[in-house]
Amino acid sequence: FLEYIQGGCLLNFVVGVDFTGSNGDPRDPSSLHYLGHATPNQYTQAITAVGNVIQDYDSDQLYPAFGFGARLPPTWQVSHQFSLNGNPSEPDCHGIQGILGAYQQCINSVQLYGPTNASPIVGNVAKMAREALHQQQAKDYYILLLITDGILTDMDQTIHMIIEASELPMSIIIVGVGNADFSDMERLDADDALLSIGNRKAKRDIVQFVPFRDFKNVPASKLAAEVLEEVPHQLAGFYNDLNYVPLNFINAPYG
Repeated sequence: FLEYIQGGCLLNFVVGVDFTGSNGDPRDPSSLHYLGHATPNQYTQAITAVGNVIQDYDSDQLYPAFGFGARLPPTWQVSHQFSLNGNPSEPDCHGIQGILGAYQQCINSVQLYGPTNASPIVGNVAKMAREALHQQQAKDYYILLLITDGILTDMDQTIHMIIEASELPMSIIIVGVGNADFSDMERLDADDALLSIGNRKAKRDIVQFVPFRDFKNVPASKLAAEVLEEVPHQLAGFYNDLNYVPLNFINAPYG
């Protein structure tokens, strides 16, 4: 893994945040999106913990950040993928603080709604990763951090998207916040058998699912270590299977 990183492979960090109604009214202190507590909410903690590690491997510090499941002004139509910074053509946020700032502004401007559809964001990041694959070298690897408070409404479509993405340079980290029953989400984290649906089967395991409640009272570094644990193996395994060597190996002088 480090050979690829030192060779110039970039980790491209993308964030997807659940804005569905089941999170609770953001003005209510019991809401998972409430911003008024002395301790940051679980969404903020998850973005910070994971982002602080990944930012060391992403040189431009520009992170596309999306929300899903909210009604947006001025038409109040439900959107399953919208830019947290309000700019659809330029969803990048500058640094982890940029993501958090956009998230906090977004909370105050959208209406939480539903359903919990993750497949559009997974599909969008897969599109970015497919572009990277066309480079035919170990240059850009994508990591999607998806934070949600419940079971996905579009589970089958999301599984299809993950199976497609398993052939691309990307990994998916899902953090479950709140106290929902996440047993169905464990299915996506195919540690025992590769994810499949119908006659389709994933090429490799690219999902790591972690319930935030298991890490509530431990240092943020523990959560980051758990969710990122499989990424080095996933990245190195992906490029090894394609026989892509680290970039600096390609450019190294002979002799």
